[in-house]
Amino acid sequence: MTEMGGDKRVGDQVFGWGIIGSGDIARRFASDLTLIPDAALVANYSRSAAGAEEFRGAHGSHRAYSDLDLFLSDSAIDAVYIATPNSMHLAQALKAVRAGKAILTEKPLAPSHTEASVIQREAARVKVFAMEAMWTRFLPAIVAAKAKVDAGEIGAIRKITAELAYEHKYEPESRYFNRSLGGGASLDLGIYCVSLAMHFLGQPQKISGLWHAAPNGVDISSRITLHYDEAEAQLACGFDRDGANHFVVEGTQGTVRLNAPFLKAQRLTIYRGFAQNAPFGPLPARSSFFAKIFDRLPLPGRRVEEYSFDGNGLQFEAMAVMDAMRSGARSVPIMPLPDSINALRAINIVLAQPAAPQIIKL
Repeated sequence: MTEMGGDKRVGDQVFGWGIIGSGDIARRFASDLTLIPDAALVANYSRSAAGAEEFRGAHGSHRAYSDLDLFLSDSAIDAVYIATPNSMHLAQALKAVRAGKAILTEKPLAPSHTEASVIQREAARVKVFAMEAMWTRFLPAIVAAKAKVDAGEIGAIRKITAELAYEHKYEPESRYFNRSLGGGASLDLGIYCVSLAMHFLGQPQKISGLWHAAPNGVDISSRITLHYDEAEAQLACGFDRDGANHFVVEGTQGTVRLNAPFLKAQRLTIYRGFAQNAPFGPLPARSSFFAKIFDRLPLPGRRVEEYSFDGNGLQFEAMAVMDAMRSGARSVPIMPLPDSINALRAINIVLAQPAAPQIIKL
């Protein structure tokens, strides 16, 4: 790590972050770094000098670069956060690790599991830290839910139900729909559902699903099912609607719901006995006004736990990277690279099928 002065506790050892990219997620990460006392944004890179300088001024970066090689040669950078379109992740990740820089690459790690495997092999070859920035796994509510499930509080998992859908107007050049940028609902939203389901259940025995195409052929929505010997995960995502956006884990003795929007969960609800049944249960009818009222009323067998946090929630993954690197580790147990590859493989298997026809209700 680097000894630095400036606005981060003069004389103390700080962890130097560099950011590749200047979009919304890069800005949120930069903002959340300010919540970590021993972290500093030492450098940022953007393709244009003006864009790099604007980002530096807005977020207090020490140096701005529009030359990627110069950025990666900055000795004050301990780890690089890659926050660019999906299609750029492979090339930038490889360039960074070959420069000896640890990487935290925004989800998905790459557009395909084969490309993600290349990143894994190269990081292992040069012996540097590498992780996908699946920040949801590190949120306090998710960590608490996983601990409860692992401790047997809801018995053996039998079913996971998750949906993550936000309506986006079809614009073929936007990052959501542009194939050349790695667009599509599954890589943008479905990856959260698949990754988190595998976090709870591990690698499935079988994968099935279907997807619907936008006018330009990328997936506007998909449904993916992960099949296990004694459990099933039914996952859905899309740009064609606003979804329920919760994540529900049903066990033999109870249920845990990560309340919407689960990708940045700050609340979980535990259901047992009578409370598991509709209209009080974890999966009420979305359109039911009374179900929404019941969800807010005290109910025997239902317990709500709050896990609020400041900022956007990206600080937790950043702290995990810092802790791992300071201990000499090249990965974090919560988010190992094989998990990233397996989640991408599931998505790639489903999207390799022909698109399903859209059913239009009249």
